Amino acid sequence: MKTILAGALLGLGLVVPAQAQTVNAGTYTVEGTNLDGSAYGGTATIELTSETTCSIEWHTGSTTSNGICMLYDNAFAAAYVLGDAVGLIVYEAKGDGSLEGAWTISGKDGSGSETLTPQ
Repeated sequence: MKTILAGALLGLGLVVPAQAQTVNAGTYTVEGTNLDGSAYGGTATIELTSETTCSIEWHTGSTTSNGICMLYDNAFAAAYVLGDAVGLIVYEAKGDGSLEGAWTISGKDGSGSETLTPQ
């Protein structure tokens, strides 16, 4: 019985906790869906300002928007200004460096989706 217990405890010590994902500075390809379901694309550029914070700029069609962003574990969130509205997007940082998320804009119903893929 002691051998089984010791083996079980040793096995627990070998379990490696999941590591938090990271987000890299650089340019990303943007693929998303608008609130009405139509598709859009473009680029986004992320500049790191600390280990957990950054600035982000999207270029989609003729629209440019700027925001601030923050990484927490594998969640990556950004707030941005789009015209007179404020937007919010929450991504999941994936192991391959991509970001998958959903966004919304103040005063609008529903949400869109967006994927950022490192270039």
